[in-house]
Amino acid sequence: MRDRNFDDIAEKFSRNIYGTTKGQLRQTILWQDLDKLLADFGDRKLRVLDAGGGEGQTAILMAQRGHHVTLCDLSAEMVARAQRAAEEKGVSDNMHFIHCAAQDIPQHLETQVDLILFHAVLEWVAEPQAMLKTLWSMLCPGGALSLMFYNANGLLMRNVLVGNFGYVQQGMYKKKRRTLSPDFPREPQQVYGWLEEIGWEITGKTGVRVFHDYLRDKQKQHDCLDALTEIETRYCRQEPYLSLGRYIHVTARKPQMQG
Repeated sequence: MRDRNFDDIAEKFSRNIYGTTKGQLRQTILWQDLDKLLADFGDRKLRVLDAGGGEGQTAILMAQRGHHVTLCDLSAEMVARAQRAAEEKGVSDNMHFIHCAAQDIPQHLETQVDLILFHAVLEWVAEPQAMLKTLWSMLCPGGALSLMFYNANGLLMRNVLVGNFGYVQQGMYKKKRRTLSPDFPREPQQVYGWLEEIGWEITGKTGVRVFHDYLRDKQKQHDCLDALTEIETRYCRQEPYLSLGRYIHVTARKPQMQG
């Protein structure tokens, strides 16, 4: 199995993900968590790795906060887009861009980093446990991981609600490999288990889009986005809503002392 490269559909990816209320809400909820995570580090400037960082939306915001960000991606087109965006925002001096798979990043970094961003990538990776171990090796003791993954629970809920019963009964197997639907939706409890087995200490869990994608009237996603964002914020960190998010954002720490 090969990991997904988005060179062929970079424009579609940008338009369909970040150019919608899906992307806006995802970034809003994500940054609620990230701002809290950054506050835990105090005022110091961090070395940040955005592994599989795509067009750099999150990485650029990190750089604007004064942190030094290394972005890598398997897609050369995505890296080029991120570089152009960073130059437009005036933060390219705070960033370093590498065209490589996230699995290969140890070959390109001389030192460990303080914070790793790994957003919407795990569901495209054929060997997720090995990937998480690689990220662990690149994080300094006391460092933090921001992991966001596509939730298999949310995929199931969405398909039942729209009446795709046959698809659900067949195990929701993905036939077309060149689409934006992730190759490997992840079971939350399995991901939590992988992290803890490696040694991560999970510090937070957040459901991303716990209501948005299930609205009957899709126009309300646009017309009532402010009200929807407030409701999402109120419930996204508590069960059962957390585990029904289309994505789940997990924050975790690497202990200071390795025993």
